Amino acid sequence: MPHAVLTPGRTAVITGAASGIGLAAAKRLARLGLNVVMADRNADALRAAAASLGSNKVRTEVVDVSQPEDLLRLQRAATESFGEVNLLMNNAAVGANPGKPWENTAGWTELLGINLSGVIHGVQAFVPAMLAQAGPGVVVNTGSKQGITLPPGNSAYNVAKAGVKAFTELLAHELRQAAPGRVSAHLLVPGFTYTGMTVHAEVGVNGRAEKPAGAWSADEVVDVMLDGIGRGDFYLWCIDHETTRALDERRVAWAAGDVIENRPALSRWHPEYAEAFAAYLKG
Repeated sequence: MPHAVLTPGRTAVITGAASGIGLAAAKRLARLGLNVVMADRNADALRAAAASLGSNKVRTEVVDVSQPEDLLRLQRAATESFGEVNLLMNNAAVGANPGKPWENTAGWTELLGINLSGVIHGVQAFVPAMLAQAGPGVVVNTGSKQGITLPPGNSAYNVAKAGVKAFTELLAHELRQAAPGRVSAHLLVPGFTYTGMTVHAEVGVNGRAEKPAGAWSADEVVDVMLDGIGRGDFYLWCIDHETTRALDERRVAWAAGDVIENRPALSRWHPEYAEAFAAYLKG
């Protein structure tokens, strides 16, 4: 059954709404009859995205989620336009790679400010009002599989998404105590998804901008999100066209085993454990 927040007349606020998963969610929620407040730091892209919804129940706000006062302004704007906010989707993120853990302090600070602090700022701006209102509330924070299995390559992105995972788990627990059954938190866990970040990565590598065959579309991720909210799932786990749920489970379990068995950090990529990991996957 659809969740109570996914009914006509409710209000959703989405950050990072000008493209990718955020835009796909905005379009779907508008079609369901919700009021939609779209936030993004790119004003031109935001205007075009809002026009594509074809709904007169849409408001846009140019927001930098790394700035807490921008989220407070967004909360006031949403409330002034539509009353109580029922669905908050903290989705804004950037995929830039600022470098290794000992490099580029400014780049690390910028990425963490958007991808992690932006989620915290959104929760702190909106959740107090959600707890005070009479209607239901749902918070969806967009994480990533990279924040769980930590594949080498973009340490800053992985750190941010690992923080989003931990923050959202703790948020869900606190909301169960504060408003049991009425306000909940959920972690959206996309895998390989074709978004603006994917496009830039593909073009940067080989000049291609078409969707890779193995990637999911943003709409497929939104399907998982809405279905999972309806079931009351916390982990809104996505697969893709290259990775099965069973393979994801094995990778997550191996990562947890590093701690339990005191293996080297990220042993899945450690040369001395290559054969053991391959045998584990087969088993």
